[in-house]
Amino acid sequence: MQMKNFNQTKAGYTIIETMISISVFLVVIMIGMDTLLNANVVHQKSQDMSSIIDSLSFTMEDMARNIRVGSYYRCIAVAGDLDSSVIGMPKTGNNCFGIAFEASTPAGNPLVSTDQWVYYIATGKLYKSTDGGANFTQLTLDNTVVGSSPSIAGFLILGAEQPPDKQQPIVTIRLSGNITYKNVVSPFSLQTSVSQRLVDR
Repeated sequence: MQMKNFNQTKAGYTIIETMISISVFLVVIMIGMDTLLNANVVHQKSQDMSSIIDSLSFTMEDMARNIRVGSYYRCIAVAGDLDSSVIGMPKTGNNCFGIAFEASTPAGNPLVSTDQWVYYIATGKLYKSTDGGANFTQLTLDNTVVGSSPSIAGFLILGAEQPPDKQQPIVTIRLSGNITYKNVVSPFSLQTSVSQRLVDR
């Protein structure tokens, strides 16, 4: 009886093949994790920028609402326009870095200069005063720079003088500048126009 010789080969992975497979798998995982982390950072920056823009939009809407129901608009083109003796006098202008107006409040009186509301752009920031310009509150964030030139940011006031000008007072608000967030500078530009709600008779 003759015995047959069978070459028995055992199939399987060698240690080298296993190490190569694990290495490739780890490289793919690391690339995937890096992409995921980068996407997360970009998403977070986008969310933060969106919050800043939302804050600017809210400020713009609040200004427009207050100006719309106000009266006796005054263009602030020079520092003297904030003087208590003239702040309540209407004044038209197209290069205004601020606006003073009589707010729609129960105590509002154009003859009293201490209750005028003022929006004012200076040193790249937007400020608000509700006591005739005696005290100001900063409305924009520190990382937001509003252009100081009236052609870039400011107020355009038409028909502010009392009749017989026969034009309903209209105010155009322009806010333009840059937002710096995590060493990234992003420009912004917002503009709206409002007309005085009270009939200019």
